[in-house]
This record gives sequence, structure tokens and C-alpha cells, in this order.
Amino acid sequence: MEKNVLMQKYEIGRFLGQGNFAKVYHAKNLKTGQSVAVKVINKEMMMKVGMEEQIKREISVMRLVRHPNVVQLYEVMATKKKIYFAMEMVKGGELFDKVSRGRLREDVARKYFQQLIDAVDYCHSLGVCHRDLKPENLLVDENGDLKITDFGLSALVESRKNNGLLHTVCGTPAYVAPEVIKKKGYDGAKADIWSCGVILYVLLAGFVPFSDKNLMEMYKKIIKADCQFPKWFSPDVNRLIYRILDPNPTRRITIAKIVQSRWFRKGYVQIQEFQLPPLFPRNGDDILDVQVAFGSSDSDGSPMSIKEESPLKLYQFNAFDLISLSSGLDLSGLFENDQNERQLTRFTTRETPSTVVSMLEEIAQIDDKFKVSKKDGVVRLEGCQTGIKGQLTLDAEIFELTSSLHVVEVKKIAGNTLEYFKFREQYLKPYLNEII
Repeated sequence: MEKNVLMQKYEIGRFLGQGNFAKVYHAKNLKTGQSVAVKVINKEMMMKVGMEEQIKREISVMRLVRHPNVVQLYEVMATKKKIYFAMEMVKGGELFDKVSRGRLREDVARKYFQQLIDAVDYCHSLGVCHRDLKPENLLVDENGDLKITDFGLSALVESRKNNGLLHTVCGTPAYVAPEVIKKKGYDGAKADIWSCGVILYVLLAGFVPFSDKNLMEMYKKIIKADCQFPKWFSPDVNRLIYRILDPNPTRRITIAKIVQSRWFRKGYVQIQEFQLPPLFPRNGDDILDVQVAFGSSDSDGSPMSIKEESPLKLYQFNAFDLISLSSGLDLSGLFENDQNERQLTRFTTRETPSTVVSMLEEIAQIDDKFKVSKKDGVVRLEGCQTGIKGQLTLDAEIFELTSSLHVVEVKKIAGNTLEYFKFREQYLKPYLNEII
């Protein structure tokens, strides 16, 4: 940012805040005079913590979602060392700051909740699930209107597996839905609705509905939807929150039913049509922004060649994963038993991922038992022979705990369970024992 001017487009102003690998500045568009927020991401730090896919997803989703109650992404620029997001400037700060000073009046909370539901419903109509809705990710502009931000953990429809469910455990524990914690697959839209219910409770109460110093005890409360309604909650809002915070996602109230509820409809004016400021002129489609951000680029941010990604992408464990792997903090006892969850082998190793993959390939070649393929961070071993219940198929995933320690998880996804147990005892464990 030479002489406080970025890409000959923006005059960079005061520093607004920062995260682990990003800083945010106030800026002014030199051509239009419009105030914007410029998010500056350090590429090197981003690569170190494995955030490339998250940033790519955030760009794609924010380009797609254009709604008055969602922070707008105007433009993406990049140099060899930095990525720059030019975004809508929201001057009112986080909704969290307002709640931290005490609970909101019911009419104020209702207005924010109405705008939140409108925006979330719009996102869902585009196949976008936010997955980290909380007051810290809700901003308030100078007109007192709510704006959703931070789509880094969002998911698109194509992120779902064959059963139509999402499987990545993410979000903030106090706001996360029970089915997400269970790690059995979940509907992202229904999980978002749960988070909206927790937010409504927080706006009206000034504190979260599920809280405990012990994380495991808090999870138990979330699983059972074990919370108390403050005495100042009206009967109508009690009924609405009770229906939203249903631990069974199949029974949980839908957004259409929320909008029809008596408490919600008070003073509600649904947005029929809306006009947003046009995006800054761009050449090409939304893919260009990802190319600009992640391709090799020269000093003026022009996109150059894009490097092909490795077919094996390591996933880095988050807090949910670590907790669920720890025998002392095993979550499985809280939930119903799933026999399929037991049909896996999990171990830690200090060997490199390439070494683990090579050993799996060697095992697959014994008696030509399996064909091996690699895609999206998963090594698949597909049986060459058809057994009682079809081909025995295994998925092996390698997760990064630290740069020198990995978790390997081998799981049966198809075929006969007895055949899997036999293969595991006769081949898998003996051959992998030396690296465990």
C-alpha cells in the first residue's frame, strides 16, 4: 500500500481491527468517494494455518449472496503476499457489543431477529448455509439495520455428501445445534435455524441459554435443549423459542413457520424487492476473484497462472475433533449408538502423509484386493471382488494435529462388516503397526 493508496483505487485510512492473519482498515474509493472496509489477509500466514479453502469459500459465497442484511463484498485484489477484500463499511459495530451491555428491549430484539431471519432465508434459497451464526458475526449499520458477516465457515449445496447432509463439525459451541455435535451428518439450514433461536434468546435475556464451565456439561444441556426461560419473556416468544430449540431437527420449526408466528409478525414488513449498490466493474465471472486471490500475481494484482492443487489435502483438527477423539472427553456416550461409527480404525503417527498413503497403497496391492483412488483428502480402497453385501470399500483420511503429528482414520463405508473386521485384523493392523 504505497503512500496509503491501494492498487491506485483506494485511499487507506485508519486501522479498524485485526484477527489471526488479517487486518481491517477504513478506506475510500478514489473514484466514487465511497467508504469501504478493506480486509488485508497475509497469504503466508493463511497458508501456514491451512485457511485457503475457507477463504475461497468466503469469496464465492459473498459474491453469491446479495441482500440488504448481508455485508457486501465489492472487490477482491491481490499481490504476491497479500489478499485484499474491499467490503461494505458497516459503522455500527457488532450486535454482540450491544448485548454485552445488557438485554435488549423486546421490540428492538424482534426487529433484529426479523432481519436475521429474512437474510438467512435468502441465503438458504441460494443453497448457502452460514454455520457460524452468533452476535459477534452480526453487525449493525448507522441506520440500526442488521448485517450478517463472516461466511468463512459457510457451506454450499455441493458441499453435501451423497446423503444430502453436511459432516464438518464447526461453529461456536454455545450456538451450535445438537445434531452438529453428534457428528452424524446434519442439514445446514436446520442447524442455522437453531443458531437463530439461540441468538434470539441472547438478545432478550442478555446471556446464552446453554452455559456451563464444563464444556461436556454444556453439550449435555444442548443435546437435551435443557434451558430455562427468564420470567420477563412473553408467552408468545417462549413458544417460538421452544419450537426453534427443538433438539430433533426433523421436528424443528421451519423459517416459513417462524415468519407466520404471532410474535414474529408484529410490525413485520417483508422485503419484496430490494436494490443494492452495483458491484464494482469486473472482468469475467465470480471465478476470477478466486483466481486473483490465489493465483501467482504481480505487484498490481493482475491474475497470472493458477497452480493445480494437490489431490491429497490435509484437514486440520478443530476443537470439536480433538474433544471427540479424547477418551476422557468422549462424546459418544451422550448420544445414541451408531454401529457404523465403530467400524473404523484410528491411530496417530509421526510419519508423513505421503508415507501413510504409500503404505495404504502397498496393502491394497496384496493379492490385488483393492483399487486405490485419491480425491478431496480421502484415500479410497475399493474391493476388486464383490462380497455378500457388495464391494468392500474403505475411506482413509489423514488429519493434521501438528506439523509432525497426524491422525489416520480408516473407515468402512460399504460392504460386509465381517469382511472388514477380517481385513483389518489380518492386513491393516499388522502392516501399519510399525508407524503407529
